[in-house]
Amino acid sequence: MSAKMNNDPVRVKICGLRSAEQVAQAVQAGASYVGFVFFPPSPRSVDAAAAAQAALAAPPGVAKVALVVNATDADLDALLARVPIDMLQLHGAETPERVAEIRLRCGLPVMKAVGVAGPEDLPALDRYARVADQLLVDAKPPKGATRPGGNAVAFDWSLIAGRRWAVPWLLAGGLTPENVAEAIRATGARQVDVSSGVERAPGDKDPAQVAAFIEAARAAARAAAAPGVPRLAHPR
Repeated sequence: MSAKMNNDPVRVKICGLRSAEQVAQAVQAGASYVGFVFFPPSPRSVDAAAAAQAALAAPPGVAKVALVVNATDADLDALLARVPIDMLQLHGAETPERVAEIRLRCGLPVMKAVGVAGPEDLPALDRYARVADQLLVDAKPPKGATRPGGNAVAFDWSLIAGRRWAVPWLLAGGLTPENVAEAIRATGARQVDVSSGVERAPGDKDPAQVAAFIEAARAAARAAAAPGVPRLAHPR
């Protein structure tokens, strides 16, 4: 199952959801993807039993994404045996070869997160685009960070302005209801991902902020697609 393909000018992923209530709120606000984090150091981490219950709140057409970090085959087998997942998000140091291996072994679409801090990080996006179904263009974690994402850090969006890859991509890293419109205008992103930027406290999603984020993203994308305004780049 893929993210719902409707007339929305932008698709939004709300990551780090931990309950059926949070999933229902994200879907009601218009999320196209709902993400579950399986990485214990994260305050958004959830166990398989809770994730399975939460995933049941996602209707058909909303993609359920499992975020894993350097997962072993045994880890993935155990996860997929218990949680109804539509897509795997690889957020660790997985090589392109490992991404291709997981994609073939699990029979699911794979999204690969790639951290960006400077121009030297951009070639990796091209390499992973050859083996992944989607890219998550994220900010590199700050030095000393204990987790690879969800650090409320943005990168210089001008680094990817006007760039395209062979697969769809999502923009992530430090996005909030206040800056997502600027991020979309700067990069031409047609898909965006948020986690910490819509929380009251680490791991505690604020339904009002989730709704505000999605509405701000949609408004920016609609404005960019209006007559007389240069069209946003297609996500692929």
